Amino acid sequence: MIDLYSDTQTRPTPGMREAMARAEVGDEQSDSDPTTLALCERVADLLGMEAGVFMPSGTMCNLVSILVQTRPGDEIVVDDQSHIYNTEAAGSAAIGGVSVKALSTPAGLFTPEAFEAAIRPPARTAPRSALVSVEQTTSFSGGSVWPLTDMRRIRDLAHHKGMKAHIDGARLLNAVAATDISARDYAKGFDSVWIDLSKGLGCPVGAVLCGASHFIVEAWRWKYRLGGAMRQSGILAAAGLYALDHHVDQLELDNANAGELKARITGAPGLAIEPDAAQSNILCFSVEALGITATAFAEACLAEDVRIRAIGAHQIRATTHLDVDRAGILQAADVIRAQAARFHEVRR
Repeated sequence: MIDLYSDTQTRPTPGMREAMARAEVGDEQSDSDPTTLALCERVADLLGMEAGVFMPSGTMCNLVSILVQTRPGDEIVVDDQSHIYNTEAAGSAAIGGVSVKALSTPAGLFTPEAFEAAIRPPARTAPRSALVSVEQTTSFSGGSVWPLTDMRRIRDLAHHKGMKAHIDGARLLNAVAATDISARDYAKGFDSVWIDLSKGLGCPVGAVLCGASHFIVEAWRWKYRLGGAMRQSGILAAAGLYALDHHVDQLELDNANAGELKARITGAPGLAIEPDAAQSNILCFSVEALGITATAFAEACLAEDVRIRAIGAHQIRATTHLDVDRAGILQAADVIRAQAARFHEVRR
């Protein structure tokens, strides 16, 4: 099976499993788990932030960031294809009483001008614009990489209007690999930012949320409210430290593999691929011209041992990661092209 469904499908490598088995542990709740503390300190330094907190998931990082930096009745601004808006079970609304203004975007990237227009003027009858989230890289819209200049303009506009600025950094390190801009430079001046450990870095679970020390104090408070500490979390944190030592360079290869896949399926009958697709480790394309659903196309590829993801009626997403090498990419490309040709012939 060549699994391009998501980079969350990665499994711990033998070296990572060994590091987890050897991890020195304590009790996370009392700040006595040395491995967890080391991971949080390292990620905070990577992002140029004062402190960090280990979380079970990136979804929880987003939710806690919203809960700390808003109050019930506030509004946050995101793009309409963002993870916060589409696949977090409306947690900000259900738990925080916060509404979401989702800006329509072609590739998950809204302009500073569109953001400025979305900020509500103060009014007793309107929600308060409280926070903006930038997803770097984008997820369901195809792994687009936000330009640093736009991110900083949006950050500055938010602060000028009394808002907070957040980075959903699930694949921030893929953006770093694609641009050679450091994670610290991307995160500079933002109020909260996190990186995922369970995607391209290949860990079994976890993410680290970072910000100012006072922000992390409040993030911990919400972590307790949402489920509490994880006790001997050093076993999981050790995987993160191992990944930062051994898997970061892999992200550049993952990005290259997505580009290779794009190059090899471009021109296949009935597949529509945007020219700027595959900027990082995600490739999206449409099968609408084949007259079939994305689900039908994904199922046909799965029958040939290539797993890709249907997102929406006609959109396909393929995500590269450390468990799929170049040989797997070439095989996946052959299967995708063959299925496109088959469906095209049937349509004729």
